[in-house]
Amino acid sequence: MGEQQKTVKLGVIGLGGRGRGLLGLLLDMEDVEIVAVSDAFEERLELGLSLVQERGRTAAGYANYHELLARPDIQGVVIATTWVTHTEIAIAAMRAGKYAGIEVGGAASLEECWELVRTSEQTGKPCMLLENCCYGRDELAVMNIVKKGLLGEIVHAQCGYEHDLRQEVAMGDVNKHNRFLNYLNRNGEVYPIHGLGPVSKTLRINRGNRLVTLTSMSSKARGIKHWATERFGENDPKAKLDWAQGDIVTTMIKCAGGETISIIHDTTLPRPYSRAGRVQGTKGLWMEDNNSIHIEGRSPEHQWESFDAYREQYDHPIWKNYKASENDGHGGIDYLVLRAFAESAMNGTQTPIDVYDTAVWMAITVLSEESVALGSMPVAIPDFTKGKWISREPAPVSRYALDEIREELF
Repeated sequence: MGEQQKTVKLGVIGLGGRGRGLLGLLLDMEDVEIVAVSDAFEERLELGLSLVQERGRTAAGYANYHELLARPDIQGVVIATTWVTHTEIAIAAMRAGKYAGIEVGGAASLEECWELVRTSEQTGKPCMLLENCCYGRDELAVMNIVKKGLLGEIVHAQCGYEHDLRQEVAMGDVNKHNRFLNYLNRNGEVYPIHGLGPVSKTLRINRGNRLVTLTSMSSKARGIKHWATERFGENDPKAKLDWAQGDIVTTMIKCAGGETISIIHDTTLPRPYSRAGRVQGTKGLWMEDNNSIHIEGRSPEHQWESFDAYREQYDHPIWKNYKASENDGHGGIDYLVLRAFAESAMNGTQTPIDVYDTAVWMAITVLSEESVALGSMPVAIPDFTKGKWISREPAPVSRYALDEIREELF
């Protein structure tokens, strides 16, 4: 893989709110040089360049991302554009010899997922979905608990994205948010990855296990219309929009190992935030929403225990060594996923979330849409590894590895 470097040169494509947030974190890393940024909207490009200047750095700005990708000095790019453009930019980046880091979002077609895989295999350049929740403190502690066998053999997991986004989505035509057009025209599990990413790593998906089939069911769509009517009146254009995206979408997945996974998408009704985490095995279970755990023979019979003491005891070494700053994005997980990507590009190693993970997690969206459209019929999930999942080469050794816990590196 070559001699390790001391710095890495990256570009950032997409400078909306999320893109600028990631850019700010990268600019605070002394061993990361942001040499170029790009956005098709002039005002966002100017905001990105201003952020670079405020940190005492310099970077070139491009309205056309192809000009950024043509630069031979850039080793990797962070892509934070609209959902439906993530894949085409990532493919162009890999063909230009760059590491591709994609902000989370679902796919619109299976073909684009296969093209991601083919391009990464042909070019030898990794493509990493920047799923920050894979580095959540609770998620990593639960993974440690599972690997130590405390929950026994895992049978079922639940996850999801439960977040009141009614105002953000309804005003998306004004604030240029990609959910606006997606929710108007699509109906399915459009944002599966925050929950599915950590669960997949815990269940060793693509490394000894795989996702096999899914079925999805969607409720009616009433939440945003009700929100808009209450605020703007029933005659306002926003109150008259017919949204395709159901308020609650429930997806069930069967794994090759016999486990089941339930995913819930719930973003257009009033509720507190949750990723609906639950991991359940033959000896007990962990649940996110009540911060609780129950382990047979250890917990009081038929009673929950607080997860706090277990989190402290089984904390992943990443979190034992990393002290999150309030400016590190979502409690530090944004910083950690960016470090995982940047250090992989810096050292020329495979990313801890690889192109096979990226493809199958993104594919859940289009497969869910298909299942909903077919009246919740089961739909097969492609094996993007083409059989390699049964016996793959070891995962890359890294502090940020998600397939194994490398305590010796801390």
